[in-house]
Amino acid sequence: MPRDTPNHPAPDGAASAAAPRKKRRSAIATQPVERIQRSLFGEILDWMLAPLLLLWPMSIAITYLIAQSIANQPFDRALEDSVTVLAQQVSEVNGKIVARLPVSARDLLRADDIDNIYYKVSGPNGEYVEGDVEMSQPPPDDDRVGHGTVQFRSDILHGSDVRIAYMQVDVRRSAAQRNASPQPRLATVQVGETLEKRAQLANEIIKGVILPQFIILPVALALVWFALSRGLSPLSELQERIRDRRPDDLSPIDSGQVPEEISPLVRSLNDMLARLSQTIAIQKRFIADAAHQMKTPLAGMRMQSELALRQDDQVDVRRSLEQLAKSSESATRLVNQLLSLARAENQQSQAGGMAPLELSELVRTVVQDWVPASFTRRIDLGFEQPGHPIMIVGNALMLRELLSNLLDNALHYTPHDGNGSVTVRARVDEGGGLAILEIEDNGPGIALAERQHVFERFYRVLGTPSTGSGLGLAIVREIAQQHQATVDIVDNPRSTDPRNPGSLFRVSFQLTPRNATIDDIG
Repeated sequence: MPRDTPNHPAPDGAASAAAPRKKRRSAIATQPVERIQRSLFGEILDWMLAPLLLLWPMSIAITYLIAQSIANQPFDRALEDSVTVLAQQVSEVNGKIVARLPVSARDLLRADDIDNIYYKVSGPNGEYVEGDVEMSQPPPDDDRVGHGTVQFRSDILHGSDVRIAYMQVDVRRSAAQRNASPQPRLATVQVGETLEKRAQLANEIIKGVILPQFIILPVALALVWFALSRGLSPLSELQERIRDRRPDDLSPIDSGQVPEEISPLVRSLNDMLARLSQTIAIQKRFIADAAHQMKTPLAGMRMQSELALRQDDQVDVRRSLEQLAKSSESATRLVNQLLSLARAENQQSQAGGMAPLELSELVRTVVQDWVPASFTRRIDLGFEQPGHPIMIVGNALMLRELLSNLLDNALHYTPHDGNGSVTVRARVDEGGGLAILEIEDNGPGIALAERQHVFERFYRVLGTPSTGSGLGLAIVREIAQQHQATVDIVDNPRSTDPRNPGSLFRVSFQLTPRNATIDDIG
């Protein structure tokens, strides 16, 4: 028993319940995913507003930092003046450092309705002299502290942030003191201030800058909206112009009335309209030609059938039926060639079906299919196959159609008296870059003036005894163009009969390396 076979079959209810679930999963899995349509207006607006809304808080933060820096400057200068004045009152008396600051000066120093002012004078060794003892000393390793230079630092005092200005001053005032002690005696003078006034000034600056932005930002958004609507209005105008066109109006759109950025789109649209107009013209011409050509065999068939109905003699009836059979055969051949031409015109040269193939083997199989027809017409049909492969890129079905039409044309115009011959060969040209397919016959040939016209639809050389629709060589030209091949007509160089110079049809393809793929070529 196989491993994947269960020992006990599942209940019918379970099996029947599992099957619908599987179908539902399959239906959901194969459901196409809807693509969200994107708006050009919305996308441009997003790309413009997103940086603007991102830069706005950044500008607020930068404005706040700049406002703080601006607010610190005048108050720092006031602290610097206070420290300088206080330092002038510090001196050494009998070896002791004192600050001779009057009471009125102390009151004036602390006279502030908003901020608290603190000061402290310390000796050379950090000993307390006067002021607020809670104020900390500057860092001992602060290299910025210099003799007579005011420095600033931020600190916390009594639970509040303070801005402190400090300096070191030599307490030796007299020359005798300086001579007695060559080393300077430096006292540290500090004045601190809380940050309320600074914060108020910074807030006022920020308000003066930010409040106008709240007015400017909506105005800017409205202007951006209006500018985008105005800039994209040519697209709406182009849409209206295209919508107002008649269904049969395939004339080019005037690209001079659109902006430069839309001109490539309009030019591409004009190219598409030109190709569409050409396709429609080809279809109209095809329908008109087909209708015109079908009238003759259909009218002949109707006439022969009516004639057969009026005949009483069996011989005459048989003759009319034979003519009717010939007319139906001619109509069938015409319809088949019309369908072949339509298929050749609609075949895209870069669509599926193009692949590397061996030309000589394909030609050999087609020639074999036409051998019975050559026996019926008493024509010697031969094929000269090379001893090496000839690789080209093409559509095998279309190339068989091309060769079949060339063979049909050759067998039609070659004498059916037992002396006619048609030879097909595949070879490589002397330069080695082209694959050559040749079909030669010993028929009446084609005059030089007629060689360009025989590839036109429904064109037949006047005076030719053979009947035909005139579509075979038009199909050959269409298929050759889709394969980037050329078709040439010359006299048969092997013909020795001056009355029948014969014709040689030469189709030249681009040669392809034997191991090439369609991706390598495309």
